[in-house]
Amino acid sequence: QVQLVESGGGSVQTGGSLRLSCAASGYTGGSACMGWFRQAPGKEREGVAGISFSGINTYYADSVKGRFAISRDNAKNMMYLQMNSLKPEDTAMYYCAGTRLRWGCGTVWYDDSKYNYWGQGTQVTVSS
Repeated sequence: QVQLVESGGGSVQTGGSLRLSCAASGYTGGSACMGWFRQAPGKEREGVAGISFSGINTYYADSVKGRFAISRDNAKNMMYLQMNSLKPEDTAMYYCAGTRLRWGCGTVWYDDSKYNYWGQGTQVTVSS
């Protein structure tokens, strides 16, 4: 049974930082494209960042480029999202997600329909 569990969310002020973690079990994440998504109240879920199976290639939404960094440790079955210079508009529930796709991450990372596995989410709140 595949399980993805996020942690690290919380409340920070504008300009602060948080590091989200995603622990995977029952899932060989190291062989597949993974990503982080977020959903704010009243808004659609959006792709924040994606990472290839090897971790070599990373992808970001324009809104977070230069502020967020996605990484993974396949030996530990972990994925991370380092979030710096946080803004109130970053406030959302953040979800870790995994695909069964080894290749082509660059073309699908932002498409939630391509993901097979989802965590329960961790809340990030940024106050001004």
